[in-house]
Amino acid sequence: MLNAFTILGLVLTILPAAYLVTAIVGAWQFRRILDRAPRHLGPGVTVLKPLCGDEVELLENLRSFCDQDYPDYQVVFGLRSDQDPAVPTVKQLIEELPEQDISLVVDDRVHGSNLKISNLANMLDRAKHDIIVIADSDMRVGRSYLQTVAAAFDDPHVSAATCLYSGSARDGLPSTLGAMFINDWFFPSALIAALRDELAFCFGATMAVRRGALEDIGGFAALVDVLADDYMLGNLVYRQGQKVALVPYVVSNIVHEPSMRSLFLHEVRWARTIKNVKPLSYALSSITEGLFLSVVAAALLSFGGLSGGLSASAIIVVAVLRLALHLVVCDTIKGQGAIAPWLIPLRDLMSLCVRISGYFGRKVHWREQVLTVGANSVLQDVS
Repeated sequence: MLNAFTILGLVLTILPAAYLVTAIVGAWQFRRILDRAPRHLGPGVTVLKPLCGDEVELLENLRSFCDQDYPDYQVVFGLRSDQDPAVPTVKQLIEELPEQDISLVVDDRVHGSNLKISNLANMLDRAKHDIIVIADSDMRVGRSYLQTVAAAFDDPHVSAATCLYSGSARDGLPSTLGAMFINDWFFPSALIAALRDELAFCFGATMAVRRGALEDIGGFAALVDVLADDYMLGNLVYRQGQKVALVPYVVSNIVHEPSMRSLFLHEVRWARTIKNVKPLSYALSSITEGLFLSVVAAALLSFGGLSGGLSASAIIVVAVLRLALHLVVCDTIKGQGAIAPWLIPLRDLMSLCVRISGYFGRKVHWREQVLTVGANSVLQDVS
């Protein structure tokens, strides 16, 4: 007869293993979807790129959005100061690509605690088109990006669209671990949610929205004090009874973390953001900490009377599946992420520490700001 230790040990083995199997199958399915992604030369598109400071390979990142195989689009860059280090990069692009519709807005007006959204609000008047595409400055895309995003709006019920993203590391261990967090944790868990349920939010890699839908939710003014602006933009559109589409395109996030401390603070911000907007999902997603749970499961199975070999099988099963997920995701994102299975234990230990830290405190670090996160992801600047 099974005792409580054995039952709990089996549960802590089966749940992480089931998640990993589901994630592996989901990644395989999405790979096939990517290979059949529709492309469409549709209506005019405005790309809004809010900027703040210089970043690794900023010129290459921004150029990728300015060099699109699309007939009618503009790119608007926004900054809060003409002394910002990103200004020369934008001016260089404007000189390099005179045939493209590229402009720069410098406006220091602050509309709320979220300076990125304040920047977007200052840029919106320059937008010429009805499809607005917003993407962070550390993202990079291929020339078919706008074609694939525009195809989502062929459905008249779609008022917002978004893309998953992968991590591509630059320079050192912190960056490699940061990219692995995106590829091994964010990508598969977000993909499961997107493939299983109707999407009700956006990801920061791409927030595409019809101008009318943006106006219906109150414009960027509805987001100026919100940390999870990507989530909330898509969610507010969804609440209006409109669809949010997952675009079959993976944007590349260029990851450069100068230190382990910066990486940890960055990931804690993500964790506290997710916990704030989706507390139940955050708690349930603990099953993604498979290696840690499998060690606990092995100990419980041993206490329950199973032999050491049988209890250790819990660790072996989860470890094999965890390795398989790492390899399958790297294959799905087409080489954007490094294959580094030897870093999985370190990466998963750090993820566990980040998860625990997400439960303690409301303070987050975002560029030069120190903020506290309140109910409904509302921000208060305490820097």
